Amino acid sequence: MRTKNQALMEKIRAFAEEHILKTGASPSTSDIAEALGIARSTAYKYLSAMDNMGKISYRGGVIETGRTRLCESRTSRAAIVGSIPCGTPEEEEEAVEAYVALPDAIFGTGDFYILRASGDSMQGAGIDSGDLVVIERCSCARDGEIVVALVEGENTLKRYYVDREAGKIRLHAENPRYADIMASECEIQGVARHIIKAVV
Repeated sequence: MRTKNQALMEKIRAFAEEHILKTGASPSTSDIAEALGIARSTAYKYLSAMDNMGKISYRGGVIETGRTRLCESRTSRAAIVGSIPCGTPEEEEEAVEAYVALPDAIFGTGDFYILRASGDSMQGAGIDSGDLVVIERCSCARDGEIVVALVEGENTLKRYYVDREAGKIRLHAENPRYADIMASECEIQGVARHIIKAVV
């Protein structure tokens, strides 16, 4: 095989990266050929050679580079709800304002929903009215975690503690104006993982 032109290889890689970052899709050999003024067969031969040299990955017509791998768009789907879901699936669906994609690279993976915070009881934890709180659905929590709890038919977002001496669950507000909620039992509906601040 004849030696490949290094400058052309760099142009192909740069074009492929820009195309992927702009469109979310890998360019075809036709796209590359047209953009760089070369034959499709030349584009294919260069892509294959660059793959063999480890400059790119070229499998099944899909181009990947170190840069495009960092920009992978894996996401989790999450519902934004105005109130905390606690009813039937139909009732929960009615409370949904919108569905959004949460990038895994920022939020991690999990079964998430997003609660729109209301009131000032959690200000000390940095949660203000209007903020979006990303909640991971789960039925248990560790001491000190901020949870969505169902207590006596009402939902609340508070910091969770188990008071073993009293045999009670303590739901602590992060604002001295509010008293702790003491309960014999509560249903954990999720744990707060991230806060998305409201735009003021």
